[in-house]
Parts: sequence; C-alpha cells; structure tokens
Amino acid sequence: MALTFGEAVGRLADRAAARRQSGAKRLRKLADPAAGLALLEALRRETGGPQAWETLYHLVMALGACDHRASVPYLYELARHPFKATMVHTAIGDALVRLDQEDDDSTPILRCLNTGNDRLIDGAFRAMAMLHMVPDDKTIGRILDFLAPRLPEDGLRFWPAVAAADWQGQPVHAFLTTCAAGSREDVAEAAASSLTGKYKTYRHL
Repeated sequence: MALTFGEAVGRLADRAAARRQSGAKRLRKLADPAAGLALLEALRRETGGPQAWETLYHLVMALGACDHRASVPYLYELARHPFKATMVHTAIGDALVRLDQEDDDSTPILRCLNTGNDRLIDGAFRAMAMLHMVPDDKTIGRILDFLAPRLPEDGLRFWPAVAAADWQGQPVHAFLTTCAAGSREDVAEAAASSLTGKYKTYRHL
C-alpha cells in the first residue's frame, strides 16, 4: 500500500537510508507543496550527515516537484558542494530550472551553464526539455555555443536535442542535423524526432 502524506513525511527522519529515500520518493510523486518545508529540512540533515546519494537525489527532485521555491538559495549553495555522487548535481540543476524561474525564464539555465559543472548543466537541460521550454534566442545561442566544441555523440547534447523540437532558426536546425547524423543512438533519435517538430516522451530517475 502506498505511503500516505503523513507517513512519507515521517520517514524523512528515519535512521534507515532506504526508508528516508522511500519517503522522499513518495513525496516527489505526490507533488504536494505542503511537503516543501519538511523536505528542505530533511535535505539539510542529509547534507550535513550520512549523505546517502539516492536519498539526496530524491529529496532534491521532490523539492522541485513540490514547487518549494524557498529552497532555491540552499540549492545554489549545494550546487557548489563537491558531492562524490554526481547525480546529486544533476538533480540540483533540474530542480533549479523548475523553481528559479517564471514563465520560461532562462536565468537558471544560464546560471548552471556559468558553473562549468557538466552534471549540473545536464540536470538543467533535462528540466528544460521535460518542461518543453523555449528559451529566448540569446539563451538558445548560448546553449548551442556551449555544445559546439563537443562531439555529436556527447551525452550533454541529448536533452537539448529533445528540447529543440519547438525551437526555431538555422543554427538550431544545423545542431539537430549534426546530432541526428552522429553514432550515439539516443542523441540521434532525439534529434531526428525534434527535426520533425515532435517531442519524444522520456522517463528519468
């Protein structure tokens, strides 16, 4: 039986990492803004204590799902934290794009790009794609310039290739064409779909 809201919140303080993780995952799925403060407090405890990476990942993703915008300053602090598990940075980039913007504001994407942290940037690109964001032309140019020196098979091209289904302009078309001709199957398939103006549906951890 699925955890209730109260049960999930209660598990955030459990001594067992697996139970803390299950609480965070359930709250992420419920996406109830009322969970925001408890999630932020749990994230602070986890960061200062055991640092079970799966729990950290799902706590951050749950904050994004619950639209807890008060967590943005702390997430930017964590963006500079040297986590051994780089997937935590991916979650942080994803959550920042969901929380630190209004009406497709590109600011958090640019902030993540400025860090030079590939995992943080990948998370930001992932949220951009999942939200079907269409950034302004300047931001799209910045993203394409960032990706230009990388090989067509580079994994960081994947989420921009997905997101670009609704993007316009010759540079976007050139980017997608290059990706579609590459040897990495997931990037090539995403780009080929976007060239037809269709989003593909993806699930992520």
